[in-house]
Amino acid sequence: MAELNKYSNVNTSCSITNRKKNLNEKVDYTDEEAEQHAKEVGAPARPLITVKEIDDRGVFIRQPNYFITKFGDKEGEIKAEPNRYIIYWTYSCNWSNRPVIAAEILGLNDVIYNEPVLNTGETAKYGWGFGAYKDHKDPYTGAYFLSEFYVNADKDFNKRATTPTIVDLKTKKAVNNDYHRMSNYIEVYFYPYQKTNIDLYPVKYRKEIDEFNDWLFTTVNNGHYRMAFGQTPEAYKEGYDDFYDSLEKLDKRLETNRFLFGDYITDSDIRFYVTLVRWETWYYKDVGPVKQRITEYKNIWGYVLDLFSLPEFKKYTFFPKKGHPHGVDIAQNNDFLQTYDDRISYKIDYEKRWKSDGERAKLSNDKDVYLRHKKDETFEDYKTDIKDTIWNSQNWEDRDPRNKAVTLSVDPSINPLKGLLKN
Repeated sequence: MAELNKYSNVNTSCSITNRKKNLNEKVDYTDEEAEQHAKEVGAPARPLITVKEIDDRGVFIRQPNYFITKFGDKEGEIKAEPNRYIIYWTYSCNWSNRPVIAAEILGLNDVIYNEPVLNTGETAKYGWGFGAYKDHKDPYTGAYFLSEFYVNADKDFNKRATTPTIVDLKTKKAVNNDYHRMSNYIEVYFYPYQKTNIDLYPVKYRKEIDEFNDWLFTTVNNGHYRMAFGQTPEAYKEGYDDFYDSLEKLDKRLETNRFLFGDYITDSDIRFYVTLVRWETWYYKDVGPVKQRITEYKNIWGYVLDLFSLPEFKKYTFFPKKGHPHGVDIAQNNDFLQTYDDRISYKIDYEKRWKSDGERAKLSNDKDVYLRHKKDETFEDYKTDIKDTIWNSQNWEDRDPRNKAVTLSVDPSINPLKGLLKN
C-alpha cells in the first residue's frame, strides 16, 4: 500500500473497506454545492441519455466507450503496473461490478485499487462523483466528479462519464472505461501480480468466450436498458423479446451445465450474474411488464444462488436497504401511496432468501469452481491481444441492436465447450 503514496495524498492506513462502510451514512450534498464545485473545477454537466442516445424510432443505442486504449506491451498501449491504477465503480451499475469481482477473484484488489462513486447532488446533474465523502472529495485524488478525470485526459470531453473507469493515479487521467473488455485486461495483463492461480479467461477458448460475451451484451446485459430507455412500444418490445428469449435459452443451457461453459466459472459468468442480480432486486419493478421473474427460472435462479454463495460474488452484491449505499434513501416519508422499495424491499432478508441448497454442485465433476493455471504456464503463454468489439464502433448503425452484428456459432442454449475446460 505504501506504493500508492507516490501518486496520491490518501492515508493508506485507512482501508478501502472502512471507507465504503462510511458511505452508508447519509451525507447531504445539495445541487447548489454541486454547482459550486462544478464551476470550481470546470466539470461538464452530464448529457441526458433520453436526448443523446435515442434514435428516430425511439430505440436506445448506447454510446460507445470513450477511452478504449488497450492494456498491453505494445507502443501506445497502457502498461500494467501494480499500485498505479484505480477502478471507480458504483453499487447500482452492473457494468461496474464486473471488474471488481474479477479483481477480487484473482487476488488483485491490493494491486488495482477500487473506490465507489455515487450520484452528485439532488438531481445528479453532474453525474457520478464523491458527494458522500468527506468534503465531497475523492480520498485518492481530491476530485469532486468522475468527469474530472475525463477532462484531464481530453479537455474537449462532452459525453457521459461512465462507470467503471480506470484512472491513472500518477496523472489523474482516465485511461480506460471500456467495460466490454476491462475485466479481460485485468485477467490477462495483471496476470504477473495475481495472488491466486485462478484462470477466468483461458487462452485456448477466448474466441468462444468473446463471441458469447458480445452476444450477451446486446441481448441480456444491455437488453434491460433497451427496455428501460426505449421511448416507443416498438423499441420496448425489441428489448423485451431479446431479453426474455435469451433467458429461456440460457436456462436450458444451465440445466446440464453448472456454469455457462461447464464446471468452472469464467469471465462470462461474472457478466451474466451481475445483470441477473440487478434485474431481480431493482430493475424489474420499474422497467415495465415482466414476463417472468428471475426466481421463476429454475436453472438460472439456482445458478444465481450458487454464485452468491461464493464470498467473491457476495462481497459485490448489494441489496436494497434503508439508507443503503446506492446513494438513495428509501422509506424516508409517510406518503399514503409508496413504492415497493419504500415499503418492502429494505425489510427483506436477502441473505436468507438467497441461500443456495447446493444442488447445482452435482452438475460438476470437480469440487473446485475455478479453473486453475497450468503449473508450467508463463505470462508469455497466457497473454494475447484482446479482441476489439463492435459495440465500441463510432458508427451509430453498427451499435443498433437490430443489425444483429453479433451472432453465435452455436445456439446459446448449447455449451460449445462442454467437457473441454479441465483442471
